[in-house]
Amino acid sequence: MSDLEDGESIEIKGSAKQPYVIKNVGGVYSCSCPAWRNQSLAIEQRTCKHIRNLRGEEAEQERVGNALPPQRESKAKQTGPPILLAHRWDNDVDLAEWWMSEKLDGVRAYWDGKRFLSRQGNEFHAPDWFVDGLPETSLDGELWMDRRSFQRTVSVVRRQDKSDHWKQIRYVMFDAPSLDAPFEERLQCIDELAASIGSEFIDSLEHTRCTGVDHLRQELARIESLGGEGLMLREPGSRYEVGRSASLLKVKSFVDADAVVVQHVAGKGRHKGRLGALLVRNAEGVEFSVGTGLSDKQRESPPAPGSTITFRYQELTDGGVPRFPSFVRVRSDAATAVSLNPEPATTKPEPAKSRSKQAAPKDATSGGEVGTRYFEFTDAKSAKFWEISVNGNDVTVRYGRIGANGQTKTKTLGDDEAAQAHAEKLIQQKTGKGYEETESAE
Repeated sequence: MSDLEDGESIEIKGSAKQPYVIKNVGGVYSCSCPAWRNQSLAIEQRTCKHIRNLRGEEAEQERVGNALPPQRESKAKQTGPPILLAHRWDNDVDLAEWWMSEKLDGVRAYWDGKRFLSRQGNEFHAPDWFVDGLPETSLDGELWMDRRSFQRTVSVVRRQDKSDHWKQIRYVMFDAPSLDAPFEERLQCIDELAASIGSEFIDSLEHTRCTGVDHLRQELARIESLGGEGLMLREPGSRYEVGRSASLLKVKSFVDADAVVVQHVAGKGRHKGRLGALLVRNAEGVEFSVGTGLSDKQRESPPAPGSTITFRYQELTDGGVPRFPSFVRVRSDAATAVSLNPEPATTKPEPAKSRSKQAAPKDATSGGEVGTRYFEFTDAKSAKFWEISVNGNDVTVRYGRIGANGQTKTKTLGDDEAAQAHAEKLIQQKTGKGYEETESAE
């Protein structure tokens, strides 16, 4: 096994987009990964899987004992097949020359040489005629019916009767995990395999080279106009890895819409004693729960029934319910737009429309103080937003890729005046970096 001399450091690739850094300072090994940073142990007793992989299990057990046993990692590997998982693209990687394909809205299925397994390790009971011709080596792909058919696909593949319902399904291969080779060779392998099998139920996923951001956005718009979910991007020359990897990125658009809060749903588990979710109703009269995107502070003091919120969702289900809704903010700049007692819907709801651009409420208090202000920065490689708001002595910033929910951080200052001063300082820093104040897209 490799090791580091005192004072040496090394970069290693992990699940994050940026590599982690392992250092040896006087025999104390550190890693920049979250698993090492978040341990409640003295730094000389900490270890992580990256350090153990570098130095070896025996060397690390001798150094720290069993401060961080490997059970958590081995358990994760045992619960499902060893598959490659994607990160979301946040405009931070130049995707020119990457391999681009449609993100199929089906059911991920790992072929282990004998059967299909879900991400959790559950078997999909496909008929013998469906799997006829598949090799005894592993494959990665999607059980897919058609665009906008996720629910119908799930209803078929979860059956255990190996029925003719499977004639509606295709297995679309997009990787060959058992082949230790660059992606281009694995891609050629599955293309040749699909041709040699010659089955109407087995196919390989088409990939094209991405020429840049404009090409990416054009293809994303085309796929979404056809009812597709989004795109997947593969790094040229990359190997198949187990777990989340920066070599595989997903690109999807989300829609913002408004709904009125109908009721508070009590939380369970770690949210017991506070809000678990908001029961809301959109303009089409459809009720659903929004339980993600809420901060701890918002769960302690949630938006009141009758107030209007903005939520973000991926698409609508067959029943017109927003899929994966996530809380964005309370619409304090508008009157309630959705009735709490609308007329019953007589037709199938149409997709909720995105809201048009609304001016961000600037200078919400007198004297030029910061209320909520929104800024954007775009160039050839990125398109980012940055938003800041002041509520009493709390300063909250939200930032990320334009069109995404982004990340939110709040800092509490000593008093209101200090909060305003801190906000103005941050604004000056951002404008100095080229950010321009504009209307919020939300």
